[in-house]
Amino acid sequence: MSELTILFLLLGSFSGFVAGLLGIGGGLIIVPILLYLLAPSIDQSILMHTSIGTALAVIVFTSISSLYAHHRHGAILWRNFVKLTPTILVGSYSGAILAKYLSFDFLRVFFALFEICVALIMWFGISASGHADKLSRWVWSFAGYVIGLISAMVGIGGGTMTTPFLVYNNIQIKNAIATSAAVGMPIAIAGSIGFMVAGSSQVLQTGGIGFVNFEALITIAASSVFFAPLGAKVTHLIDSNKLKKGFSIFLAFLAAMVILF
Repeated sequence: MSELTILFLLLGSFSGFVAGLLGIGGGLIIVPILLYLLAPSIDQSILMHTSIGTALAVIVFTSISSLYAHHRHGAILWRNFVKLTPTILVGSYSGAILAKYLSFDFLRVFFALFEICVALIMWFGISASGHADKLSRWVWSFAGYVIGLISAMVGIGGGTMTTPFLVYNNIQIKNAIATSAAVGMPIAIAGSIGFMVAGSSQVLQTGGIGFVNFEALITIAASSVFFAPLGAKVTHLIDSNKLKKGFSIFLAFLAAMVILF
């Protein structure tokens, strides 16, 4: 087993554990670390694209166990899932295609700024309040497209945006989190396919199909799926508010790593 494979396994274990612990998608951790791990073997011009595309492909597998767990507890609101999914699929796929035409530096800075925003939200405990009237079909469709588009461009499952939107629409936080977890699957599927298609015509090699590196995908997904349930169990034993503040500092550190790359 090579040193790189071991690092991929460790990355998957940590990102999976944190995803189960805090409900934060692993992409916020996977993308910055992959940026450094893949740098020696992948041309910089497509390095950020490959890190994001691979992270989305990993989320396809990790979202399966999350979706099943929430469904087993009857927490997913499938009616709202159906309202969001069509345009989420379009938004996520188009976000991946759009990323092909964006530079390494643009994607790098865009990701870092997004991660800093998430860090600030976690630090200050900012959350949406449910006070919206019944939203029109057009609002659901537009929200789905924007969530899918941005999620694909930064390599996440979309819970950071989907959960607040659902809470704003008078949905209980437990159901909002569960439905967001379910929505993460179509985001990851459409986004990773988009990154495969977008990168299939480029000459530079990524070690897989398009902008998805297979070695990183397989090893990270395998260990992440194993450690996510463990994180979910531990979350009931600790003070999550203090942990979220500590993790927000870690996210800010990862954002700084991406900016300084």
